[in-house]
Amino acid sequence: MATTDDPAASAKWVERAQVASRVEREYALDQSLGKFRVGSVKALNAVPLTRGLESEIVYDVPSKLAQMLQRDELDAALVSIVEPLFHDRYDVLDGIAVASLGEVKSVFLAHKKPIEEAKEVFCDTASLTSVMLLKVLLAERGLKPEFKPLEDYAVAKDKEFVLLIGDPALDFLFANQTHEIFDLGAEWTDLTQLPFVYAVWAMRRGVHTADLRRTLREACDFGLDTMDHIISSRVEYTLDFRKDYLGWHIHHHLCSDEKRGITKFIELLRKHGFGPVFEPTFVS
Repeated sequence: MATTDDPAASAKWVERAQVASRVEREYALDQSLGKFRVGSVKALNAVPLTRGLESEIVYDVPSKLAQMLQRDELDAALVSIVEPLFHDRYDVLDGIAVASLGEVKSVFLAHKKPIEEAKEVFCDTASLTSVMLLKVLLAERGLKPEFKPLEDYAVAKDKEFVLLIGDPALDFLFANQTHEIFDLGAEWTDLTQLPFVYAVWAMRRGVHTADLRRTLREACDFGLDTMDHIISSRVEYTLDFRKDYLGWHIHHHLCSDEKRGITKFIELLRKHGFGPVFEPTFVS
């Protein structure tokens, strides 16, 4: 080991130790899913949750993952929170989520006219959560526009009101556009003073998932422990943006405040007639 009077050598030793630890943890997680079929999204905000499992994951958009879960083609998937709220056939892995408290950056309504003038909203149908969250936020303002599917991301810039999520939303932000941004995370927290949970690990009931739950927790722990490495090694957007986005706007814990946010979301879904809605069952 380098001596303390040689700072450069000490720093190199620490760096080598960190790399060795990362490699060891990656090796331990490799093929650890075994027989389990697990789906996730390729979005930047989900990267920390599957650290070390990337080669074993089935990737698709949340809506398609939900369909695969419903057909029992997956044992677990990172899906929109509305999937377990609208279908009483899943357990939710406790402690892990994709959530925000305040501005989320990657879930927003881009608009050219005032929100109150919205008659129709074109939406990215990949995530049901963002659609339902926007419907709730607008209903709280007494607004109920018609929602239509966005036919192509390329025409998003031409729409007066367009709902975008995930990396396509971030691509839109980084492009030259003239829309104003109605950030759904910021609006939710302004309304409720609570975090909003966008996605959770939904576990198919009737399958013994103790080993799977442990593996997903280990992958999440690995991702959060090596967040600096993830931020520095990814290439999406800019380094400063990745630092802010993954270090501030998005968080990945599911604790009491996040559960209060889910409870409030259920309350408002029921209030505005979006349902039936089921209480989630959390498993550790």
